[in-house]
Amino acid sequence: MRTLYALAICVALFAPAALAQENYSEGPVWHVSLIRVKPAYVDTYLASLRKNSKPIYDEEKNQGLILDYKIFLKETKHDPQDWDVCIAVEYKNHAALDGLDAKGEAIENKLLGGEPQAQALGITRQEYREVISEESLQEITLK
Repeated sequence: MRTLYALAICVALFAPAALAQENYSEGPVWHVSLIRVKPAYVDTYLASLRKNSKPIYDEEKNQGLILDYKIFLKETKHDPQDWDVCIAVEYKNHAALDGLDAKGEAIENKLLGGEPQAQALGITRQEYREVISEESLQEITLK
């Protein structure tokens, strides 16, 4: 009887996940940052991304740490507290995030000239932008 009870609990716990997998397949994982930029600084921020962040993302892509990255500008803004720039970085799966911080930091230090320069860049960016939200999203494909 206990075995049947344990089996019923397992079915109840795992059945929803199994049924959900029936409807979709898992794809890559995206890390998305939504950023609000002070109005007069959008070009300054984009220039900083081009000069400092793009080479880092390109190197991470060359090393196979990320699959891709995209930068989006929001065209419609209904609220002044809304975001302006979205940075989306694509990873193969959740396992690709294991140990990523140390590898990414090594690339940043190499390309930016060291940890003090990377920290100075972060401090400078705080003057004209604010990270509103950071999310991890699982891409799925409906079957």
